[in-house]
Order: sequence, then C-alpha cells, then structure tokens
Amino acid sequence: MHIRIVGAGVMGRGIAQWAATAGHTVELCDTRPESVPEALAFVEDILRRAVRNGRMTSEDAADVRGRLVPLDSPTAPGPAVDLVVEAIHEDLAAKTAMFRALEEVLPAEAVFATNTSSLTVTVIGAGLSDPSRLAGLHFFNPVPLMKIVEVVPGARTRPEIPHILAEFVRRSGHAAVVVADTPGFLVNHAGRGLATEALALLEESVADAAGIDRIARDVLGLRMGPFELMDLTGLDITAAVTDTIWRGFAHSDRLRPSVVAANRVAAGLLGRKTGRGFYTYGDGKAEVPPEPPVDGDAERPVWVAGDGPDADALRAALAGTGAAPRGGPVPPADAVVLVPTWGTAVAAAVAAADLPPRRTLGVDPLSLAASRRVLAVTPATDRAAGRDARAVLARADPGGVPRTVSVVRDTAGSVAQRLLASIVSVGASIAERSIAAPRDIDAAVIAGLGYPAGPLGWGDTVGPRRMLALHEGLHRTTGDPRYRPTRWVAERAQLGLPLAESGTSPDDGAY
Repeated sequence: MHIRIVGAGVMGRGIAQWAATAGHTVELCDTRPESVPEALAFVEDILRRAVRNGRMTSEDAADVRGRLVPLDSPTAPGPAVDLVVEAIHEDLAAKTAMFRALEEVLPAEAVFATNTSSLTVTVIGAGLSDPSRLAGLHFFNPVPLMKIVEVVPGARTRPEIPHILAEFVRRSGHAAVVVADTPGFLVNHAGRGLATEALALLEESVADAAGIDRIARDVLGLRMGPFELMDLTGLDITAAVTDTIWRGFAHSDRLRPSVVAANRVAAGLLGRKTGRGFYTYGDGKAEVPPEPPVDGDAERPVWVAGDGPDADALRAALAGTGAAPRGGPVPPADAVVLVPTWGTAVAAAVAAADLPPRRTLGVDPLSLAASRRVLAVTPATDRAAGRDARAVLARADPGGVPRTVSVVRDTAGSVAQRLLASIVSVGASIAERSIAAPRDIDAAVIAGLGYPAGPLGWGDTVGPRRMLALHEGLHRTTGDPRYRPTRWVAERAQLGLPLAESGTSPDDGAY
C-alpha cells in the first residue's frame, strides 16, 4: 500500500516507522518542512538500535529506510497514494482544512484517515466535499509497541472502508477493533473506570494515592496503580480526556470527574513532567512513602462474622495460625471481629448484627488470595484492635507465607472492589451502547491499557451474579447513581450468560 502520513510529530513518525517496517511505501510530510528530516533521523536511530540489538538485520533496516519518502508539502501531488493518515494537532479547523486541501491533489479513490483522539470523525468529515472517504484510525503511543488500533467509521463513511482499514492494520502486525464514533472511542472511554474511581476514593480519604496504587497492583494485578499512571500520562491530559468523555455522554454519573483532578491541574501538580504530581520525583524516580511496620499482637483471637463463601474463605485464610477464628453465636469479649464485606460497609454490618463497634473491622474478600490483604477500619475502631487485626492478617497463611496488609477507611466495597466494579461497569456500558463488540472491548483494553484482563472477561472471572451483587450493594449502600447496575450486567446475571458474549439480538436474523 502507498501511504501518505501528514504530521511528522511523535505520532506521525511512529506510524511511519510501523508502516514502513510492515512493507508499505510511506510518504512523510508536515506543514513545518523542517520536522520531516528530524522525524526521519529519529526513525533512523531506532533502526540502528534494532540492528545493534539483533532485532533486525542491516538489510531489513535498509529496506525500511528505502520505503520512507520525505515530502516538502502535505499537498504535493500523489497519484499513487492509496491511504492518507493525518496526525496533526487536535484542532478541528486545522484537520478539516488539511483534508480539504488533500481532496484537491489526491485521487478520489484514496482513503482518508484521521488519528484524532478527541474529535469526532463525523464532524471532521462534515467539512469535506466527500465525507464518505474519511474514517478514524486511532493509534496509541508508542505506535510500534502499542499493538492496537481503533478503526472508527463516521456517520457517512462508506461501509467498505472500516473493513479495508482493519485488514490493513492486521496485515501490518497490529490488532484492529472497529469502534463507534463516540467520545473517547473505546480505549480512552474504558480507561475512565479506573481513573475516576481512584480519584473518588482519594477524594473520600479512603486511602492515600500510594495506598490505592499498592492495592491496585497487588490485589487486582495491574502493572501500574492509577495514580502512577496519571503521573506518567500527565494529570492535565487525564483530566481533559475525562471531562471530554463525561460531557460527551451527557454528564453520565458513571463517568463523573473528581474535583481533586481539577484542583491539582490548576496547581500545576501534573506528574513526572513537572516533577510533582501524586508523587514527588527526584532523579526521575517517585518518592513513595513507606508502609508502617506491623506491631500488633498476631496471637490475638479472632471471630469471623457472618456465613457464606466469603466468611468461609476468611476462616480458611486464618486457619492454622495462633489467632484461629473462634466459633459460637457471639464474639468472645477478647476477640477481634472480622467482617468480610462485598459491596457493603463494616458500619452497616455492625448495626445489622449488633457487633461490638470498637473491635469490629472489615476484610476485602478479593484480597484473601492476593499478596496484599486489605483491612478496613471505622471511626469507632479501637486502635489496639486495628493493630492486632493487621498483625493477625499479616501472618495468617496456611502455607506459612507472610502477607502485606493495607489499612483503609471503611467504605462500601473497599478499594479493590470499587475499582473493579467501576472497570467492569464502564466496560459493560460500552457494550450496552454497541460501541464495540464484547471481544473487541476486552482485546483493546488488554492491549491499550495493559490490564490483566478485559473488563467483561474480568467480570466473568468473578461471576456475573457476584458482579451484579457488588454493583447493587454499592448502589444501595451509597445511593450514588454512579454505581447503578448496567442492563448488560443485570440481564446476563439473571439469564446465566457470560458478560463477554453478545448473546442474541434482533439483528441476528428475521423474526
């Protein structure tokens, strides 16, 4: 394929390197002609390093260089061009003007693609003489390493173009997902689940940023905690994307931004690029506050409240320790009382079961099999009881493996449950709106965000009915419409279907 890439910045040069490596002839141009040789020098350096490290032969590198063609102007004649990929700055007027100029000099059959991440493809296309030739082709940075591309048809895009672009992407070595032209498309939209809920937890003082990050990594298995990620991306970028998607979906409660982000952006606490964000950076490394030492009585007796699988799992986790849970209908006077909570708060369990408030604490069931356990304290918790409970959980492992324990403020669902509930809920709402197919939602999130599982598959691992119980518990306990269960999760839980399958729809055939 003969491709013209307009824009020689970070994204344009990355797309050029990727496409030329895949065997395509690539014309590279920019409205600033001097940026083209700079971009080609950057790609040349990447190729030299690839040869030096044995990832590419010198002959292959020379072939890639030969397929990169510098142009003096984006509007140079191009009778052989099959595809244009526009990667200039995010400005509607500039993009529209560029495509209008390209319409004058390129063949009518050439497909136009915009790499926009925040503007709608339909609106950009509305400014063209022929909007049917335009679609979105949204790459992620760094392009050669982020092996996922969103193909976004606009309202007037010809039906065959998404298929053409998806095949081009796949044959060039990346995965392609076809996504509806909605705010944030798919990956950025799905990413709001983690970011907005993490900020809500911080706003409510459930834990500090480092504490939430530790739980996200050690309990949920994320490679980076949400605040580490926001510092890396830049909080100004995260906040702008969040606000855009929230406004685009009519101020949906599920996507509601936090005042924490707006205030910190105003203060210039943007992350690594400013030296201070949720962490302070010295020599490029985050200064992470240490965790307090475990200094309680690990032999103190424990009484586990409640019945059911979560209570049984907690009792099993404590079995074989000096603080093995005692039985009986009421907790002994000297025992710490532990309550496994699922979408509910410890305070509610204290009131419902008449438990002793000063020595009753919560444990997140999600954390029982993880390297880190999560203990929740209420405003009534006796400090000695809290220290002892932490010590008990830190040593409680039938296999003799010590566990780390995070102490958080009591909240419905605790930290990991709320983060997971939001990730699954936002993913389900994307499926519910038919923005993308369920399998594409999961594939794109894993590739684009680096999660250990896609939101729907993750929900299936927990179980649709259990996920519905979590959403219902959060909604009932808080009264916040943010946690209202999606129809997607509710229907599949009620029908016994997986979250990651589309199921039957009227479009499947004539009825």
